[in-house]
Amino acid sequence: MAQLSRRHVLALGAGGAFSAGWLRGAAASEMPAEAHGMSAFGDLKYSADFHHFDYVNVDAPKGGTFSLIPSVRAYNQSYQTFNSLNAFILKGDGAQGMDMTFAPLMLRAYDEPDGMYGLAAKSVKISADRLVYHFTMRPEAKFHDGTKLTAHDAAFSLTSLKTKGHPLIIVQMRDMVSAEAIDAATLVVTFAKGRARDVPLYVAGLPIFSKAYYASRPFDETSLEIPLGSGPYKVGKFEVNRYIEYERVKDWWATDLPPCRGSYNFDVVRYEFYRDRDVAFEGFTGKNYLYREEFTSRLWATRYDFPAVKDGRVKMEVVPDDTPSGAQGWFINTRRDKFRDPRVREALIDAFDFEWTNKTIMYGAYARTVSPFQNSDLMASDGPPPPEELKLLEPFRGQVPDEVFVAPFTPPVSDGSGQDRSLLRKAQQLLSDAGLPIKEGKRVLPNGEIFRIEFLLDEPSFQPHHGPYIKNLATLGIEASVRLVDAVQHKARQEDFDFDLTIQRFSMSATPGDAMRSFFSSQVAATKGSYNLAGVASPAIDAMIENIMAADSREELTVACRAFDRLFRAGRYWVPQWYNKTHRLAYWDQFGRPQKLPRYANGVGAPDIWWYDGGKAARLEQAKQP
Repeated sequence: MAQLSRRHVLALGAGGAFSAGWLRGAAASEMPAEAHGMSAFGDLKYSADFHHFDYVNVDAPKGGTFSLIPSVRAYNQSYQTFNSLNAFILKGDGAQGMDMTFAPLMLRAYDEPDGMYGLAAKSVKISADRLVYHFTMRPEAKFHDGTKLTAHDAAFSLTSLKTKGHPLIIVQMRDMVSAEAIDAATLVVTFAKGRARDVPLYVAGLPIFSKAYYASRPFDETSLEIPLGSGPYKVGKFEVNRYIEYERVKDWWATDLPPCRGSYNFDVVRYEFYRDRDVAFEGFTGKNYLYREEFTSRLWATRYDFPAVKDGRVKMEVVPDDTPSGAQGWFINTRRDKFRDPRVREALIDAFDFEWTNKTIMYGAYARTVSPFQNSDLMASDGPPPPEELKLLEPFRGQVPDEVFVAPFTPPVSDGSGQDRSLLRKAQQLLSDAGLPIKEGKRVLPNGEIFRIEFLLDEPSFQPHHGPYIKNLATLGIEASVRLVDAVQHKARQEDFDFDLTIQRFSMSATPGDAMRSFFSSQVAATKGSYNLAGVASPAIDAMIENIMAADSREELTVACRAFDRLFRAGRYWVPQWYNKTHRLAYWDQFGRPQKLPRYANGVGAPDIWWYDGGKAARLEQAKQP
């Protein structure tokens, strides 16, 4: 969950100082030369005269259709449905893919941690104090109706998103003071003193809307009217809750710009929506859509034996995933009194037998998640914090658990029996110590009520994972149950924090920044629609987020993230689940893709840098003939 496309770059964090062109020691009144791109710490791979990104096929043919089901989402989007073409506000369920219809100021490069290069803006100047940014707009930029895209549209868009956008956008734009158009060609964005490091990058990756279009329409209302865009695609055919197509703009103004060459190759990108994973799989076997990343180990291990796989019409690949795998788990709603004691939360962790679940239900396909920075060098190392981390943590000694200064918490490894007696005894003791005794066979809360837990789900495919967990909780005297609801109700209940435990998955970027607030800060713990599902509200964690955002080098960033990791893991805010070190891909064999996929692509770069292979498609058609 919570991964974004190239255009809505790094909603989960990523730097915010500009690239070559500014000098740290310059006087605040000096204005450096124009820069063609920006990154978190001033390092860019590509020079101003670059022709295209190294990882694309610059000669990739245009044409064909790429169809898929949603695998990432952002803001108000859902995996299972849509009922609105406004994907940047809280209301409604926004359609997947709407970001493809808008051009931002700059685009991200997939082979750098956070490098961005000019799109609607051809260049940028920043003041030496890095608080005022002058973007020069491209004169050729235009909307799909032929009208010019100007600095006035960009200023309107950023101001509207800051005041009326999705709460997560508003939080991440907190340090943007203003966006003003000096004239049609010049956008000036001003940031607050002490602003988060990654806010300028985030702002530069937001969509640009037409000011004239919204002059007669409310910005923050759900709508199925197709908005006026300026990106490589425009909305085509769609049917609410079922599918939506995006048609390539064949005379797109940015097609031959360096960041775009070799990208956006399909004539049509189509998203199909299903309410059930098993039904969605059947849709793939019937060629209702053409590309699938498999997230269910059971299906990967047992169901990919249908005729099209056997005769080679469907290709299967396992591609290494070198990006941070992020966090997936049952997040515990600490806003509720019954979960306020961390000993209770630790007991819930001890009751989940990952080893048995992985072996029995998931075919041994996964590794245990222990950190929100899983599979990255931002994870805390074993043992006590080294001096550089200790310096950040020491002010909170006595306010945070002592283990923070000993070793990062790691979920226990069970004996794999499904009912590890030693772990359950430990959980029993933790609950008793927290004042939850057993009475008449039931675990009782301090207020005398029976301890009950409800797991909130919107997908039946997760139900098997809950059965053995619920059985272990019953052994502890806890009454647990699963509530399966539809996607709309699930989204509403998560936004209102109306749950006990619910599953969330998110991945942090290689350069976390301001978006950390959206998941972990006190600032959003009570903000409807925030990703802080657990209700984390810790002064120490807040301070560590500030240290992450203020880091002046990657070394400082790594230290701050590792210190944060120790604090978060000590809080027992979630029951960690699992992650996969690879991407499991299946697709009907009519596509081409770069031989070496870029490390920081969203997934494997599909569909952005893949292409339609007419020769393969013809052979595919011939193969199905009797």
